[in-house]
Amino acid sequence: MSLTNSTPLEAVTAASRSARHLAGLPTRARNEALTAIHSALSDSKDDILQANARDLEKAKKSAENGELSQSLVKRLDLSKPGKWEEMLKGILDVRDLEDPVGKVTLRTRLDDDVELERVSCPIGVLLIIFEARPEVIANISALAIKSGNVAILKGGKESTESFVAISNVISKALENTEVPNASIQLVTSRDVIPELLALDRYIDLVIPRGSSELVRYVKDNTRIPVLGHADGLCIIYLHKDAATHTAKKILLDAKLAYPAACNSVETLLVDETILTTRFIFIAIALLENKVQLRCDATSLSVLSSHLDPKYKLSGLIQPATDADYTTEFLEPILAVKTIPADEGVDTAIDHINAHSSHHTDAILTTDAEVADRFLRGVDSAGVYWNTSTRLADGLRYGFGTEVGISTNKIHARGPVGLEGLMIYKYLIRGTGQVAGEYFDGPGGKTWKHERLSSSD
Repeated sequence: MSLTNSTPLEAVTAASRSARHLAGLPTRARNEALTAIHSALSDSKDDILQANARDLEKAKKSAENGELSQSLVKRLDLSKPGKWEEMLKGILDVRDLEDPVGKVTLRTRLDDDVELERVSCPIGVLLIIFEARPEVIANISALAIKSGNVAILKGGKESTESFVAISNVISKALENTEVPNASIQLVTSRDVIPELLALDRYIDLVIPRGSSELVRYVKDNTRIPVLGHADGLCIIYLHKDAATHTAKKILLDAKLAYPAACNSVETLLVDETILTTRFIFIAIALLENKVQLRCDATSLSVLSSHLDPKYKLSGLIQPATDADYTTEFLEPILAVKTIPADEGVDTAIDHINAHSSHHTDAILTTDAEVADRFLRGVDSAGVYWNTSTRLADGLRYGFGTEVGISTNKIHARGPVGLEGLMIYKYLIRGTGQVAGEYFDGPGGKTWKHERLSSSD
């Protein structure tokens, strides 16, 4: 990794040169680089966390002045329990995954002595633009090196000291490996994002990680393909046949484990038939954990008449607005909407497809037939049955780590690990065949198109 204040064009030119070299390295060399990065980061933990603490102190002051959101400050903190360990574990998990480069996924005998293969290969030059999240540097470095891609990273000013500390450690670690330092570059120049987004001749894919405003800005200002999601508006449907204690456990995790995460739940749909029974029990659990419930008229009436007035007096129970059902709160706030008793799962599906961000949505029920209908009907990157939306994560999926979560429908969807950073090319090995030899009629040759095992 190199810290660079080069011009955007100079940075991408160096990246392109490194891409050809990195793509040709054997698995051993790329794995050794990841081992070196892991060891170096482990040895430098104290220095990096000190740098992160300085960033965090500045960010908290900015948040107090209204210049930064509290959710962004939370994402910046590397000292959060388990976050550092998870970052390091992700590097080794990626290292130990099967090499994604050069995998044959299709083989066809076109004719005697001429065969077609489809082979996986790196996408090429990646541009990652991110806010806070200093662990992104380690995540991206691991995935890019393992997949044979080069990466140019541009971080937000709120975490500059963390980025520089991590980058210096990775750069030093790569000096003793076969991976070129320019394969991973952290751009330190200010105000260069518009220039980078204009370099579609050199950059193959942009991955924005941060606020919805950042993602929308990137999508609106580049011709380069963009992989990502603008919002993490996740919805859970509490079906009438949900198991109460299971539902309570899942909802507390989905809302409170990390409210600032894009996979936390933001809206709860509740079957009308259980408003005065199961829902009351679950609502009390949420309220006791200081979750504000923004309720539609039906659920608000039920809670107001069945619960201690202290919850409403404290402001934890509020009437919902239409905007609440399209809002990613990133705070301990949950919008609640009633599904009429005579409508059920189809209405829940319709609401999710119309209002969610197609990130991750879930149903809580013991009815397998209803669950299957929900799983097939919801059009999101992740659709779950009886589990928390917080499972939407590359590490939890067994991908080692992720470059982000995509709600795209082309190429990669959901948590994007190694597979999402690969593309393919077609190889043909022949012995002098030409297209003009193959035609219908006297003297023409016929294609055989025999499907062969890709493992032969």
